[in-house]
Amino acid sequence: MPLQNRVDPWGKLCAVAARGTLTGNRGIIHNQEQQIIAQWRTKAWITCQLAWKGWWRPVMGRRSWTELFFLDEATAFAAGHRPCATCRRERFTEFKAAWLAANPTVIPSATLRVTEIDAVLHAERTCKGGKKITYEEELRALADGTMIETDAGAYLIWQKQLLKWSFDGYTSGDAPRLSTRRVRVLTPASIVRTFRSGFRPDVHESVRVVS
Repeated sequence: MPLQNRVDPWGKLCAVAARGTLTGNRGIIHNQEQQIIAQWRTKAWITCQLAWKGWWRPVMGRRSWTELFFLDEATAFAAGHRPCATCRRERFTEFKAAWLAANPTVIPSATLRVTEIDAVLHAERTCKGGKKITYEEELRALADGTMIETDAGAYLIWQKQLLKWSFDGYTSGDAPRLSTRRVRVLTPASIVRTFRSGFRPDVHESVRVVS
């Protein structure tokens, strides 16, 4: 039976068989029976490589962080995760620089610490009780890589299309064009601004099939 450690764009943890392209964690959030008992234990929600330096570890082992899995980086960003500074150091450095450039008034510091980014992201992605924070924006103002909610589903904005998200990949959706209609945004606001400045998340290979 699948473990409850697959992350959707709302940040929810689900029990499905699909693995995805990234792993990550939010601290130790499972018990000895491999059951999820919390949504997070730290504000540092990160994404990691599936394989790194030949390391191997049992999933949801004892006294260790809880391995989570994501379809792709766009999904992880929508949920409020950012790249790990250890196993994804190059990507982390790229994201940190882009985030700082896109959010100069959020934390006006050239010597930004990652804990400061984590605090901002935590305030943007979830509120008391674990409910996902969303907001409304005009569709035409959102850059590629942003995830939105419409018709009870999650959609990725990519190359002038809305691609429907699932744990297995993306399928064809609508062409958003330059629509002025307002939509509910799942990706945290500071990350959306980072996408708008030119930074792009990695996306699942199924995007190439449907876009």
